[in-house]
Amino acid sequence: MSILIWLSLLLIALILQSTLLPLVSFKGIHPDLLLVTVVSCALLSGKENGVGIGFFAGLLQDLVAGSIFGINTLSKLATGYLFGLAERKVFKEHVLLPLLATLVATLFNGLAGVVLLILLGHKVDFITALLQNIVPLVGYNLIIAIPVHHIVYRVVKFTAE
Repeated sequence: MSILIWLSLLLIALILQSTLLPLVSFKGIHPDLLLVTVVSCALLSGKENGVGIGFFAGLLQDLVAGSIFGINTLSKLATGYLFGLAERKVFKEHVLLPLLATLVATLFNGLAGVVLLILLGHKVDFITALLQNIVPLVGYNLIIAIPVHHIVYRVVKFTAE
């Protein structure tokens, strides 16, 4: 039952990310709802769930985005794992947790994507990618971090019962 709930949450996030969030894009950048969901899930329920949710969120995003397949899957899987490691070390109800975690995760996820592209042989201007893509994405993700964290917190509580 909990797998269906998490899959539903990811599908809803994917639908919102691909339909409504591009309407509020700035220079082609819009919030990464799936990444924020992965971070919150990993922080609240550990590395196993973080890896699973990260893998499926990245896979869904790769299937829909039509870009280089696997970049989102690998970067979100790694993000879910890293933030899942912190699950027992953080105070889950602290208001700054989703903000700080989202800031670090967006930077990590963006940099991981750039590194993967470079490893695949693509020419990427690191500074331009950082300033024009990753930094604006951090701002957007911070706006949605707290509401998404509250939703994921409730889903974690519901699936634990």
